[in-house]
Amino acid sequence: MTEPCYDVAHLGHVEVFTDKFEESLDFFTRVYGLKESGRDETSAYLRAWDDYEFHSMKLTKSDTTGIGHVAYRVSSPEALERRVAAIEASSYKTIGWVDGDLGHGGKAYRFEDPFGHVFELYWDTKKYVAPPEDASALKNLSSRFHAQGVSPRRIDHVNLLGEDARAFAEFMKTCLGSRMTEYIQLDNGRLGGVWFSCNNKTYDTVCSEERGGGTGRLHHVTYATDQREDILRAADIFLENGVHIETGPHKHAIQGSFFLYVWEPAGNRIELANAGARLILDPEWEPVCWTETDRKKGQAWGLKTIETFHTHGTPPVPGKT
Repeated sequence: MTEPCYDVAHLGHVEVFTDKFEESLDFFTRVYGLKESGRDETSAYLRAWDDYEFHSMKLTKSDTTGIGHVAYRVSSPEALERRVAAIEASSYKTIGWVDGDLGHGGKAYRFEDPFGHVFELYWDTKKYVAPPEDASALKNLSSRFHAQGVSPRRIDHVNLLGEDARAFAEFMKTCLGSRMTEYIQLDNGRLGGVWFSCNNKTYDTVCSEERGGGTGRLHHVTYATDQREDILRAADIFLENGVHIETGPHKHAIQGSFFLYVWEPAGNRIELANAGARLILDPEWEPVCWTETDRKKGQAWGLKTIETFHTHGTPPVPGKT
């Protein structure tokens, strides 16, 4: 059992690179249903209707695709100092302190996982203040449900690709103090995937074994819906807008979430998920092991995992699809 550590409060935002900025922005706002909070020279700052911060996605113009950085808000200024001390005492590559961007003021600390993904920890943030036309009638909601496109409720998790999931697991424990909730044990002794949580959600960060020949790549970014029916409706919205539906709707065996995966116009994989009421409340939670035999059975109701789910990531690997 891993002792829970609550220095890190939650996944705050992700930066997604796109080489088709206007098309990607149209997808994320008009079709997917995120709202634009602001923009600077290179990026649009987007949020779901109940994300409390200024943004949960930073969509950045680039000559490539994939992940720019993954950011987590810590639980206090003191927690930030504790995490930085742990990171600097480790062997992982550090970038150091950076200034916050349009989405969050103050300082943030950046460092890298073993595969070159950039991580960021911060405390000072910019909370979203809804203008009158966007405000909810309920004081405990960040903004009203706007019903534009899919309209997910909040950011949920990010899944990265890494050449050694076991090495990623050590990174997450050391640098973020996160605990593993589930994992895939392959017959060859390697780990096929690891799921981590920094709070009572079942997971907020995943690393899947890289099988496409790349390094430092993104597998997918996920936003959460209130109910399964939202995902069924989303499938029709994607269909009507010519969005490539990769797999789903269906139910995952691992973590039990109801899912739908699509590719946005630049090729980044984006998921919608509904986890139902699953939370990790047991302080003695033992990570759940899924064997290779288990995985060959497919998803929860028997849907086989399609090949692109194992090989497609962003940015693409030259010479491969």
